[in-house]
Amino acid sequence: MAKNKTINVESFEIVLYSQNKEDFISLTDMARFKNNETTGLVISHWLSTRYTVEFMGLWEQINNPDFNITEFSNIKNESGSNGFVLSAKQWIEKTKAIGIISKPGRYGSGTFAHKDIAFEFGSWISPKFKYYLIREYQRLKEDENDRLKLDWNLQRTLAKVNYHIHTNAIKEKLIPAELTKQQISFVYANEADMLNVALFGKTAIQWRNENQSADGNIRDMATIEQLVVLSNMESINAVLIHQSLQQSERLVQLNRIAITQMKSLLGNKNLKKLK
Repeated sequence: MAKNKTINVESFEIVLYSQNKEDFISLTDMARFKNNETTGLVISHWLSTRYTVEFMGLWEQINNPDFNITEFSNIKNESGSNGFVLSAKQWIEKTKAIGIISKPGRYGSGTFAHKDIAFEFGSWISPKFKYYLIREYQRLKEDENDRLKLDWNLQRTLAKVNYHIHTNAIKEKLIPAELTKQQISFVYANEADMLNVALFGKTAIQWRNENQSADGNIRDMATIEQLVVLSNMESINAVLIHQSLQQSERLVQLNRIAITQMKSLLGNKNLKKLK
């Protein structure tokens, strides 16, 4: 796993990491704000309140199909009574909870919670702490979104540059001199749609008919991985055109290339860091 992200709240560094596209925040780091030496007790005291148990139970029932309702009911009935103490480990083991996890690791260990739950823990620490926690978390997500947009725009630009290489190859090899401008445009569009079919499995018109309310076209809605592959395919198709391969042969080759490259990119750790 890549190094975790961090935010700074009230001069305390708090670790975050993502699991299944969801952000989890270190309760252990947050607890240091209240008591640096007994973070486990701080978390346990918060978990033992009836309000926390009810909130956690509600979150799990909404987000966790395997949540043990029976055990939750038992815990809820005991919560608030004298001597009742609930640890994160007990909550996880008894209810099969997924909103709180214990995470060992090189770049951060301890008790982590889904951001929804972590924000509630922040309220218990102090309203001021929660405010700065949410603000810093939002700032982090905005920075990530800006970086993602920049990378997407870069790949879209690269795809457009390679498109010119692609069209030049079409002009040189596929368009006889006597064709009209309208016929030439048809050839360009036909080749572009061949790439669409190889990568997206459908033509631009087919996509438009299925997505009539979309603002952009099929390529505007592409993912970063798809744009990377599209850029590569335009260059490869230009080479195949110069080799005088028929369109049907090129389509088969390009589809195989698209499948191989998409599988490779979807497992690429560097691209995952951007998401």
